[in-house]
Amino acid sequence: MRWALVKVSLAVTTMVVLAFAVPLGLVIRELARDRAFSNAEREAAAVAPALSITTDRDQLERVVASAGSDSGMAVHIPAGDGQEALELGRQRAADEDIAAVRKLGRASTTGVVGGSTLLQPVALSTGEIAVVEVYVPESEVTNGVGTAWAVLAAVGVALILGSVAVADRLGVRMVRPAKRLVEGAHELGEGKLGARVPEEGPTELRLAAVAFNSMADQVVQLLANERELAADLSHRLRTPLTVLRLNTASLGEGPAADQTRTAVEQLEREVDTIIRTAREAKPQTAAAGPGAGCDAAEVVRERMAFWSALAEDEGRKWRVAGADRPVRIPVARADLAAALDALLGNVFRHTPEGTAFAVDVHNGEDAVIVLVSDAGPGIPDPEAAMARGRGSGSDGSTGLGLDIVRRLAESTGGDVRVGSSVLGGTEVRIWLQLDGRAPVSRGHRQLRRRRPGRLAAAFKQH
Repeated sequence: MRWALVKVSLAVTTMVVLAFAVPLGLVIRELARDRAFSNAEREAAAVAPALSITTDRDQLERVVASAGSDSGMAVHIPAGDGQEALELGRQRAADEDIAAVRKLGRASTTGVVGGSTLLQPVALSTGEIAVVEVYVPESEVTNGVGTAWAVLAAVGVALILGSVAVADRLGVRMVRPAKRLVEGAHELGEGKLGARVPEEGPTELRLAAVAFNSMADQVVQLLANERELAADLSHRLRTPLTVLRLNTASLGEGPAADQTRTAVEQLEREVDTIIRTAREAKPQTAAAGPGAGCDAAEVVRERMAFWSALAEDEGRKWRVAGADRPVRIPVARADLAAALDALLGNVFRHTPEGTAFAVDVHNGEDAVIVLVSDAGPGIPDPEAAMARGRGSGSDGSTGLGLDIVRRLAESTGGDVRVGSSVLGGTEVRIWLQLDGRAPVSRGHRQLRRRRPGRLAAAFKQH
């Protein structure tokens, strides 16, 4: 917009300057010409009284000399009444032009080498017509024209530069609020709920800033309402959790009782975390700062140890690969654990008992990939499964599990893909970017080409 205003101002001002400067330059040239010939007419008029009195050469030469134009003036007196023709000065005009002026009896100008001449007829006392010739050089006709044109050009350039400067300032005044509006939209999209735009600038942009600030306030209010609702719903779970915790005391001792009590305690901690997080004003989708994060391999081993007991009860074969060495990722430990629990919970919830599953961790230079695969029936519509709130169509499915995983991956600049696994069922790939850049598709393809053989061989050896 700024450069568009500058270009329009440049074009309009240039046309206006040309429209006025060109005619004015021509007028200045004509004025200079008229001034030069007016001086020539005054010089010719200074000689006319002497010619009307006498035709004596000596006297006329003195008159011409006193006029100051003896080198540029000539007097042509015809013969008559026993008097010979008299020529004073240097003749530059053609004889035909002189004869024509004498015959017509009025002044005229004619071009000669180096300039022009003014031919002025003067009546003598004898009744004859003498012609006074005054030479006007070209330099005198154009005297001051070049300077005047230079001044016009300088004024025109100054006007153009001034208009461009004014248009640029106006453009800045219009563009700056627009840039602030764009920056505010980006900040709000990144989760900075305090982003606001100054309500200044042109009327239209000021109204846009008012609308943006109003929208941001509504977003903050909606998020606050959502957090309060999540906190309230989570708080309602405390009563049944208390009953469960009391009932676990009557289970006695044994692995199953210990696992039940541990699960209830973990569920209570998760509910407390949800309530505490929901009460906070800061968004929880921001990327982890320097030094934050967790060891993905340790979290995978821990969660697989938790789910292994249920897998053994249901006769499921399972395997973990790539979790034998530390793998640092820029996400919180609780967030990764929640994502893994959501995916593994889907495996147990939506596949028959005895269905095998696996978790693979691939550590690359700029990304970490976590693969959760199963040998179940698969997902007929992966895109629908990724849509929040739509679920898979099964009873009890809210569709929020995969959305939790997606938000975790996107907080690092990565993504989540759902497809078919080499085991014949569903494969969920979590791409966790280590440096915040977009995933590298080439490396992704290489990792996927290397994976199938390893997984298949591992399950054959199980």
